[in-house]
Amino acid sequence: MTQESLSNGFLSLVKIMDELREQCPWDKKQTFQSLSLLTIEETYELTDAILSNNPEAIKEELGDVLLHILFYARMAKEQQWFTLEEVMSTISKKLIHRHPHIYGDVKVVDEEDVKRNWEQLKLKEGKKSLLSGVPKSLPAMVKSYRLQEKTKQVGFEWDHIDQVWAKVEEEIAELKSNIDQGRPQDEIEDEFGDVIFSLINYGRFLKIDPEAALEKVNRKFISRFEYIEAKASKPLNDMSLEEMDALWNEAKRVKKEDNL
Repeated sequence: MTQESLSNGFLSLVKIMDELREQCPWDKKQTFQSLSLLTIEETYELTDAILSNNPEAIKEELGDVLLHILFYARMAKEQQWFTLEEVMSTISKKLIHRHPHIYGDVKVVDEEDVKRNWEQLKLKEGKKSLLSGVPKSLPAMVKSYRLQEKTKQVGFEWDHIDQVWAKVEEEIAELKSNIDQGRPQDEIEDEFGDVIFSLINYGRFLKIDPEAALEKVNRKFISRFEYIEAKASKPLNDMSLEEMDALWNEAKRVKKEDNL
């Protein structure tokens, strides 16, 4: 694709967005608030497509996300907040400023140097905290991972992975102790949260995305349970746990052979 065709394609999409906003009853009715929930849904659909390794679906979902960006810019223009041109100019300036190793004379060794420089530049730009860039509305597991990644940039990090696992074991022991002692539910919940947080950190040291790892398990569980439903000779409510477990193990063998 040439630069001209890319430019024409983008301008065509902007024109379509303008026409929809002016002529379509549904599009005319939307606000920042009403569209935000749909944006979250579209982002998850994109994530699903990525996890499924489906290029066609990824292409389609990227288009949906891009449309939402244009939609917000159009609504902002209507309220005289900012224009699409200002959005693009702002992100361009930010990327140039935060990549001094590309557009300046800063030297970096690896991606960790890039991350550290990025966070330091954000603080110089007026951010009050290293953690202020982590959205409050992020899902808790993703937020934990991002918090740990942020604090790592200033050295708030274990030196060795064995130390991280020791922390996991410590938190599990504290959780079990609270349960055994019959502590109040809120205290047990706190300890349970500590276990999850420490496991996320351990996964990070293993270079495992905890959200992606859990989603793979979810999909595996769904696949195996649907196998039980399909192979059951009677209603599940009438089956014993042993009977369902036998089908579960059968599903594990079959799905493993199918790489599922």
